[in-house]
Amino acid sequence: MEKLLCGVDLGGTKLSVGLVNTNGRIQDKITVYDHAGKDEIMIADQIIRLIWQLISQNELSESDLRGIGIGFPGHVRYRDGHTLTTSNLKGFKNFPLRQAVADKFHIPVLLDNDANAQAFCEYKFGAGMGYESLIFLTISTGIGAGIILDKKLYRGMTGTAGEFGHTIVNSDNKQICTCGNEGCVMACACGLALPYLFKKKSEQGIKTTLALPADFNYSQVDGKLIMKGLEIGDPLSKAIIQECADYIGITVYNIFQIFNPPLIILGGGLTCWGEIYLTRVRKKFNELARDMIFDKIEIVESVAGCDAGLIGAAALLLE
Repeated sequence: MEKLLCGVDLGGTKLSVGLVNTNGRIQDKITVYDHAGKDEIMIADQIIRLIWQLISQNELSESDLRGIGIGFPGHVRYRDGHTLTTSNLKGFKNFPLRQAVADKFHIPVLLDNDANAQAFCEYKFGAGMGYESLIFLTISTGIGAGIILDKKLYRGMTGTAGEFGHTIVNSDNKQICTCGNEGCVMACACGLALPYLFKKKSEQGIKTTLALPADFNYSQVDGKLIMKGLEIGDPLSKAIIQECADYIGITVYNIFQIFNPPLIILGGGLTCWGEIYLTRVRKKFNELARDMIFDKIEIVESVAGCDAGLIGAAALLLE
């Protein structure tokens, strides 16, 4: 029997552990939502328990697994398997997560950034199949990216390459990013920026047709609310989507100039805004790139879906 891959997708609100075959199909998975308030040691222990539970309920043994891949929502020092920082979970400052899990198994354990895992999933099984190089940009609560160059993940000297969310695209933007800087694309165009953008555009005089409660607070603004506004033709929601898309278009342009890739894949929760959003991203990119495009470049939406992080973490064992 072909050995299975075990993937762990550790997020701020969701923790999924799954068994994946070498074709990228999930055989079984367990998802929990009760880890967020725990410290790093407790979460490591929970990951270990879930893996053993998955092995047991599928009547397997550890030797039936090729290894374990873990996707982490933050900076990772890849070479030694340490987590460096994360804004989504408690602790994890220079924490040896890979070793903490590996100590309870006798098979290889890999740890990488979650955007790298998603990028590798798209490369192996999704929109990037057939390409040797691509950039995957995830746009959700935050913004991150995974870089595939010549069939390999590029991680940089530390393991933190691809943090395009912290590239500065508007030095006049007064929204402070999670990194402490002003003007990062994360402060302009992701879920964290939406309350700021809603308030700013309201103060500029753009009226909303959304039915908001009397006790409405700007902190309640998220991608789902903006999507609801888009569905009813709300001018404020449309203005926010257009501004976010423009900043992503600028980011895509910067990526194009640095890497000159044949493919840029957009994924993450905010791509649910659909064609109006994606069309605007491409439009802004083309306005900036003009006649500097000498070979065809594709800007496409992710096809791997909500399990991209889980499948990609498992697929790291195939790298």
